Order: sequence, then structure tokens, then C-alpha cells
Amino acid sequence: MTLATEKRKITPEEFLDLPDAVSYELVDGELVERKMGSESSVIAIVIATLLQNFVRGKKMGYVGGADCSYQCFPDAPGKVRKPDVSFVRSGRLPDDKPPKGHTKIAPDLAVEVLSPGDLAYEVERKVLEYLSAGVRLIWVVNPELRTVTIHRPAAAKLGRSTRLTESETISGEDVVPAFECPVAEFFRI
Repeated sequence: MTLATEKRKITPEEFLDLPDAVSYELVDGELVERKMGSESSVIAIVIATLLQNFVRGKKMGYVGGADCSYQCFPDAPGKVRKPDVSFVRSGRLPDDKPPKGHTKIAPDLAVEVLSPGDLAYEVERKVLEYLSAGVRLIWVVNPELRTVTIHRPAAAKLGRSTRLTESETISGEDVVPAFECPVAEFFRI
């Protein structure tokens, strides 16, 4: 005889009330632990700071950190993702202010910084989910290789993906216009 235990699915609203929700994302109503490491966290803060310093004075939008949650997946209302860094341009949110709960629109830019426990297929799944939700630019930052892989929608002028090394310069393309930064700056920690 086997005992089956059924996990209770939680809603995105219940997810907001969890005391340690920062360590999780919500997929199909189930908590999925985020792989995190100190190095990746510090790199994410460096990237967020670089972006924030650039966009704030220009009032281009807002930059979110690793606890900024997005419930923007039309085919999966029970999914909430939290990129390590995100950007939403001005004019897309009511009153141009981030909501108190989950952001219901896709960010314009999502940044994922790889941690030692991240699995390639999980990261690829997130990239595909972000693209299908309408994210226009995704940076996957690899601290081990000191690279950034840029993902874009299929119709993008610059192609679907590009990999930059630390000797190259990354740009915000048409998502964060005029933002440019040496990739090496992401890894100066």
C-alpha cells in the first residue's frame, strides 16, 4: 500500500503573502526554489545599479531586483517569474508606478545571472517563457565564462541571439536606448 500526498497548489495572490517567497518562483501553482549564490547576487546588483543609474535621470522607466515578480504569462496564469534584474519602460504601467503586487505585464528587459545550481534546460525554459510573454530583450549572464548571451524575439533585426565576451560592449539596443557598458563591468565585484 502506498500513501499519496497531494501538494496543494497556491495562487499568485497567496504567493505574495509567503514570508520567504523571495527564494521561490511559482510554476503551475507550485513553488520552485530559485538557485541562488552570493556571486550571482552581487553581479545582479551591479547590473541593476548600472541600469538604474542610467535610466533614472532620464525617467525611462524602472529597474526591478531579484524579488520583483512578474505574472505575465497568458497561457499560465499560475506562473510567477522573478528575473534577477528587470526593466519596464515608462508609459507601460498605470501612473508609471510599479504595482504593490505582481507586475502583470512582461518586462522589456529580463536579466538572469547564472548560479552554480542552475541547469541549462531550466534557464532555456525561462528564456522561452520570457520571449513568449513578450520580453523584448533577455541577458543571460554567465559569471564562470564571463559572457552574456543576448536573446531576442525571432523578428529582431539583430537576430535571435548573440554572445558577448568581457572584452566587448553590451547595449540596451532599442529597449534601453543609448545604454552601453563594457561587459567586463558586470564582473567587477
